[in-house]
Amino acid sequence: MGKKYEGESPNTLSEDLLEGDPALPATAVNEAREAEDAKWTPAKIGLWVGIALLGGVAWFMLAIVRGETVNAIWFVFASVCTYLIGYRFYSKVIERYITRPNDRRATPAEYKADGKDYVRTDRNVLFGHHFAAIAGAGPLVGPVIAAQMGYLPGTIWIIIGVVLAGAVQDYLVLFFSMRRGGRSLGQMAREELGVIGGTAALVATLLIMVIIVAILALVVVNALGESPWGVFSVGMTIPIALFMGVYLRFIRPGKVLEVSIIGFVLLMAAIIGGGAVAGTEWGAAFFHLDKVTIAWGLIVYGFIAAILPVWLLLAPRDYLSTFMKIGVIVMLALAIIVVRPEITVPAFSEFASRDNGPVFSGALFPFLFVTIACGALSGFHALIASGTTPKLIEKERQTRLIGYGGMLMESFVAIMALVAAISIDRGLYFAMNSPAALTGGTVETAAAWVNSLGLSGVNLTPDFLAQAAANVGEESIVSRTGGAPTLAVGLAHIMQQFIGGTSMMAFWYHFAIMFEALFILTAVDAGTRVARFMLQDSIGNFVPKFKEASWRPGAWLCTAVMVGAWGAVLLMGVTDPLGGINTLFPLFGIANQLLAAIALAVCMAIAAKRGSFKYIWIVAAPLAFAAVVTITASFHKIFSPVPAVGYFANNAAFSKALEDGKTSFGTAKTVTAMEAVVRNTTVQGWLSVIFVTLSIIVIITAVRATVKAFRNAASGIPNKDHEDQASASRVYAPAGLIPTPSERALMAEWNKLPADKRLERSGHH
Repeated sequence: MGKKYEGESPNTLSEDLLEGDPALPATAVNEAREAEDAKWTPAKIGLWVGIALLGGVAWFMLAIVRGETVNAIWFVFASVCTYLIGYRFYSKVIERYITRPNDRRATPAEYKADGKDYVRTDRNVLFGHHFAAIAGAGPLVGPVIAAQMGYLPGTIWIIIGVVLAGAVQDYLVLFFSMRRGGRSLGQMAREELGVIGGTAALVATLLIMVIIVAILALVVVNALGESPWGVFSVGMTIPIALFMGVYLRFIRPGKVLEVSIIGFVLLMAAIIGGGAVAGTEWGAAFFHLDKVTIAWGLIVYGFIAAILPVWLLLAPRDYLSTFMKIGVIVMLALAIIVVRPEITVPAFSEFASRDNGPVFSGALFPFLFVTIACGALSGFHALIASGTTPKLIEKERQTRLIGYGGMLMESFVAIMALVAAISIDRGLYFAMNSPAALTGGTVETAAAWVNSLGLSGVNLTPDFLAQAAANVGEESIVSRTGGAPTLAVGLAHIMQQFIGGTSMMAFWYHFAIMFEALFILTAVDAGTRVARFMLQDSIGNFVPKFKEASWRPGAWLCTAVMVGAWGAVLLMGVTDPLGGINTLFPLFGIANQLLAAIALAVCMAIAAKRGSFKYIWIVAAPLAFAAVVTITASFHKIFSPVPAVGYFANNAAFSKALEDGKTSFGTAKTVTAMEAVVRNTTVQGWLSVIFVTLSIIVIITAVRATVKAFRNAASGIPNKDHEDQASASRVYAPAGLIPTPSERALMAEWNKLPADKRLERSGHH
C-alpha cells in the first residue's frame, strides 16, 4: 500500500503518511502476507490453464466451427471463462496501474457518515444493491432485439465488450467518484474538464438521465399493466425490503445471511402468493390496474424511494431483488448445461448485411452496438457508479469487486437473455418481435408474413403460433414487441425441459415476466436517487448549500424536480396513441452509449492527471470505439434519408402525408396517431442533435485535458488534484467476495476488540 508511482498527485503521496489508531488493529492487509496469498502454485496454474483451454474450445465452437446448429452450452462456457480471466488478470492490471487503492484511507461512507446517504455497507449487500441498480431493461431487452442479426455479433460484443469497455468504465467511475466524496459524473466533469466541457457534461447527463429513467419506468408499466399477479408480487417487495432494512439496522445488526434467508423466503411467498391472489375474484379486481394508475404509483414511489435513508429501502430492496435476478440467471445457465438445447439461428443472419430488419432498422455497424447497451457498455452505469454506490463503500479495494465484478455479472445476464431468445423457433421470434403493422396481428397473417421473409429453414404455421401462446397461458403472442415477452418464452422453453415439462410453461412464463418487472424497477428507484444527487451537485455550483446531500429541503426539492421531469415523459408515453416513449427507445440506446463516451472521457482525463500515462490506452481504446460508434449512429439517425432509419426523414414523410389529407400512413392508422409520429420524431431528432453535440464537446475537452496533463508532467508541473483530502481509516473489511487467509486473520483481530473500541458497525455489516 505504501508504494509510490511516477506522476502521483501530492494528495496521493500523502496517503503514505496516514497513521491509524495505535489502539486498533491494522486497517489494511500487510503487503507481504498478501503477496504470499497470491503466490502461484501448481494447482493454481493448472486451474487457470484449464479455464483458458475450456474458454478457447467454447469460442472455437461458436466462432469457427459453426455447423448447422450450435449447442447452447458453449455460450455459457465461453462467457464464464472469459469473465474469470478478465476479472483475475485484466482488472488487476487496472487496479495496480490506474486506481491504486489504499485501504488505510477512509472512504466517504466513513468520513462523511450521516446514516442516510453515506452509510458503510457490507460488500456483499452492496454488490447486490449495485448490481440491482445497474441491471435494468438493457441486458434483458437489447440482446433479444439484436438477435435479428444472428447470434455471433451480439455474443462477441457482450462478452469482449464488457471485459475491455463496460467493466472498465464502471470500475473507474466508481473509484474516482469515491475518491471525490461520491460526487456525480457531471460534477467530476466540471472539475476536471473546465467550465465548457463540464457544463456540457452536466446538461447532457441530466437530460439523458430523464430519458433513461422514463423508458425504464415505461417498461415496468407495460409489464405490470392489467396484471394482478405482477402488481401484487412486485408491490410486496417494498414492505419486505422495509422489514429487512429495520431488521439489519435495529433488530439483528450484522446478520446478513439470516436476513437474506428470511427475505428470500418472503420473496418466494410473494411470487407464489401473487398467483393465488390473482386467481381470486377480489384479488383480480383490486390489483387489476390500468397503465396510467401504475404510472402514477411509480412516480410517487420514485419520490419516496429517493428521499428515504438508503439503508431503509433502497439497499435492502435491491439486495432482495438480486437474489431473484442472479438466482434465475444461474438456474437458467444450469438448465442450459443439463438440457443442452441446439441453436438453429445462424451466426450471421440474413439481416446482418441489411438496414431494413423487421425488429429494428439499421445496419450491423453501428446499430448493433447501441441496441445492445447494458451488458457490454452502458452510460447509465456511470451514473449509478457516481451516485449511490460510492457513498456506501467500506474500503477502497472493494471497488474492483463491485464495479468490475458487478458489470461482469450483468453481462452474463445479457448472454443468458440472448441464448433464451435464440433457443426458440426462428419463425416464432420474428412473429413476436415484429410490429403488428407487418404481422397483421393474427396467427394466420403473422405466419404468412414470416414465411414471406425467405428465412432459411423457417416454415411457420398458424397452429404453431396458437399452440405456443396456449402453452404459456396467453391468448396471443403475435407482435409482443420489446424483447421482454420473447425472453420469457425462451426461458419457459428451456426451463420446462429442466423442470416440469410443458404443463409448467405457463408458470415459467409468468414467473419470467415478473422477474423482468422486478429487475427493471430496481433501476428506476436507484436512478431517481442518482438523478437527485446530480441535480443537487449542479445547483450546488451556484448555491453551495445544495451540495450537502444530507440537507433535506434541497434533497426533497431536487427529487421532486427530477421525478416530475421523468414522470411527465412517462405519462406522455403511457397515454400516447402509439405508446409515445416507445418510439423513443432507439434514442435510449444512442443516448446511453453517448453517456458512456462522456464517462470514459472524464476517466481518461483523471487517469492522465494521476500520472497513469503508460496505461492510458486502457481507457482511451474503449473511449475511441464508443465515440466512433455513437457519433456514427447519431449521424445516421439525424441525416439518413431512409424514413425507417432517420428521424427527420420519417418526420417529413408523415408530415407530407398529413398535408396530403391522408387519414392513415405506414404504421399509423389514424390522424391522431400520424400526428403523434410527427411530434415524437421531432423530439427524437432534436434530442439527438443536442446529445451528440454535447458529447463531442465533452470528448474534445477531455482530450485537451489529457494532453495538458502529459505536458505538465513532462515539464514537472503538478496537475491539480480534486480528490478529497486523505484521512486515516478506523475500520476494516475484506476486499473480495471470499476473504483470503490474511484477510481472515486480520478480521479475527478486529472481532476480538470490545465494542467500545471500534466504530459502530455499518448498517449492513
